[in-house]
Amino acid sequence: MSTFKLEIVTPERIVLEQEVDIITVKGADGELGIMANHVPMVTPLQVGPMKVKSGKSEQLIAVHGGFVEVRKDKVVVLAESAELPQDIDMERAKASKARAEQRISLAQRSKQDEVDHRRAELSLQRATTRIRVSGK
Repeated sequence: MSTFKLEIVTPERIVLEQEVDIITVKGADGELGIMANHVPMVTPLQVGPMKVKSGKSEQLIAVHGGFVEVRKDKVVVLAESAELPQDIDMERAKASKARAEQRISLAQRSKQDEVDHRRAELSLQRATTRIRVSGK
């Protein structure tokens, strides 16, 4: 199987840079699988786990929005933030999930501002993604 170079970059750092066989990301219109020689494109990413396969190993990475750019020679994920499983603090993720669920519940009962409700939903998605990727 052909491989390609994958770079996952955030405003703070390069999270991952390696040769991979296939990646699966959560794009704007659903899941997207990318292999070597994929047609060049750019698409926005949703909050969700990104699956990276290299040989027989498979890794999940928490990606919190951004874009994926498929080039002729490599794929670049420009993420708002991204975390490897070993970098995730599970207790913090669980606490964040509980806070987001509480904020959503309060917003639904009191018909609060739509912006606050959307922020709470995004926070819940990020926390859920961290918990799933961590696998602990």
